[in-house]
Amino acid sequence: MKKTLFVLLVLILGINKLDAQKIKLLAISKTNGYRHGAISAAKVALTLMAQQNNWEIEFTEDSLRFNDYKTLKQYDAVIFMLTTGNIFGEKQETALEKYIKKGGGLLTMHTGTDTEYDWAWYYKAIGAQFKSHPKQQQAKFLVVDTIHQATKMLPATWVRFDELYNFKLPIPANINVLIELDETTYSGGTMGKHPIAWYQTVKKGRVLQTALGHTDASYKEDLFLQHLKGAIEWVAKTNYPN
Repeated sequence: MKKTLFVLLVLILGINKLDAQKIKLLAISKTNGYRHGAISAAKVALTLMAQQNNWEIEFTEDSLRFNDYKTLKQYDAVIFMLTTGNIFGEKQETALEKYIKKGGGLLTMHTGTDTEYDWAWYYKAIGAQFKSHPKQQQAKFLVVDTIHQATKMLPATWVRFDELYNFKLPIPANINVLIELDETTYSGGTMGKHPIAWYQTVKKGRVLQTALGHTDASYKEDLFLQHLKGAIEWVAKTNYPN
């Protein structure tokens, strides 16, 4: 009898642990500039990822979903899914800033630095602004942080094809770099030392920017999807077993 009760307790605790790990995400793909064709591929990939990992994810093009902190605090993290341009008004900006500062997570995919140019707080939180890019091409990506949740699965040198962003200014020293580009392996880089994915904490919240993910093919690429999964789990403050 005692053994049976022990087994039941273990099972109950296991179920509770799984429930505790379930995360709720809000992904916005609104654009007020160039609209990436890969938005559809990204949505398909994140939908499947959510199904496989017991996540709840909602997709929207409506910036009014960001009108107030009470709505946003329902979510463990927000994803900017290839957004461009100024997509929010002052009300949404205020709500999102409060959400991050109070512990929310933000992942920006590919175009986070090409979004909200006129919002000073966002620029500081995201760490950079888009300047230009050369033609899409293959390059070597150097994994700087090999233990972070978003990069621990990646090879030290990762060769892949993508659109490679240059930024207006060097990344601030307080930003934690995850991946750099090796500018000697492609044409059109202007940064020298060239971070391409990074993170920082903002008060109680977490922000991670990855400039990878321009192409449809990226969202069928196993290592890139693992990178995104780890990034989502990190901004949502979860630690799933591999």
